Amino acid sequence: MYISSLELADFRNIVSLHMDFSEGTNILYGENAQGKTNILESLYMISTTKSHRGVRDRDMIRFGREEAHIRSMVMKGGIDYRIDMHLRKNKSKGIAINGQRIKKASELIGLLHIVFFSPEDLGIVKNGPSERRRFMDMELCQLDGSYLYNLNQYNKTVENRNRLLRDIGMFPDLRDTLEIWDAQLVNYGKKIIESRQGFIRDLNEIVGGIHGKLSGNREHLTIFYEPNAEAGNLEEMLRRARDRDAHMKTTSVGPHRDDFSFMDGETDLRRFGSQGQQRTCALSLKLSEIDLVKRTIGHKPVLMMDDVLSELDSGRQNYLLGTIGGIQTFITCTGLDEFVNNRFRIDQVFRIRDGVPEDMKRDIPADGI
Repeated sequence: MYISSLELADFRNIVSLHMDFSEGTNILYGENAQGKTNILESLYMISTTKSHRGVRDRDMIRFGREEAHIRSMVMKGGIDYRIDMHLRKNKSKGIAINGQRIKKASELIGLLHIVFFSPEDLGIVKNGPSERRRFMDMELCQLDGSYLYNLNQYNKTVENRNRLLRDIGMFPDLRDTLEIWDAQLVNYGKKIIESRQGFIRDLNEIVGGIHGKLSGNREHLTIFYEPNAEAGNLEEMLRRARDRDAHMKTTSVGPHRDDFSFMDGETDLRRFGSQGQQRTCALSLKLSEIDLVKRTIGHKPVLMMDDVLSELDSGRQNYLLGTIGGIQTFITCTGLDEFVNNRFRIDQVFRIRDGVPEDMKRDIPADGI
């Protein structure tokens, strides 16, 4: 599995761009704020339909324009796939695979698997539970189409139930209809909980060994799933919470309140880990994703590292660079010294300036494409 090419028009600060990539290691280097991350963001979009930054489609369209276009060629299992994505300010995005328009994002998600690592991923460990749930959901959605369906249905059910809870204050007779939404919430919620349990179990089979090597065997990492409700008692907990939910006008029970913890023995790294421990934990988590994708779908994912090396000491840099052979990798950085010093294999290098490789600058028309 690899990305062979990318074309962009009016995406972020990029007027027009075409790049052909190596199946090995692709380095995008240049000064800060030149658009390196924007290129990776567009590639993440064609895998997940969303920005890794969590922004709206309209925020990725170049200033003064109404639309942006992304086109990429992907090779998977010996088959070429052309992915076209059309972002519009005031309409939903359009997506086509090999020229055929798709109606649901789920038809695209899972075609291309990307493991994306940036300094902001430290937030998975140290920030609130919503970031940890987002990490878990994005991975499971790429690996399991049924999870994506169950999660979408569950989120819609929670929205409808919350709307009903707000209406009950004015129309008390509506309370009897809570059972309809509770039944749906239990149905999809149980499936989500069971999938998350399996995900954490599979992740633990991998992450401990990786973390041990990164920490010089000084730390022993275990991830614990902390469900807000167990699959077996979700229905009962919802029933007991009805009065509270009606008063607060929101659903207080269910997997949308889940969390998971990172434990080194008895130490909760979320709360008591040092900056270095939390960074190592996040790196272990991302490297574990690579093996988990291989085990689950039988294909190697595409790895993207956005300005990660500058955040790591030399020991962790060496370990990271030594473990990513054999998969297509995109690395952004401000210089090439770390690769030269480590004698690391580089297959293709792009110097990015004003959003595009320097050798393209003379070919870009003033008004884009």
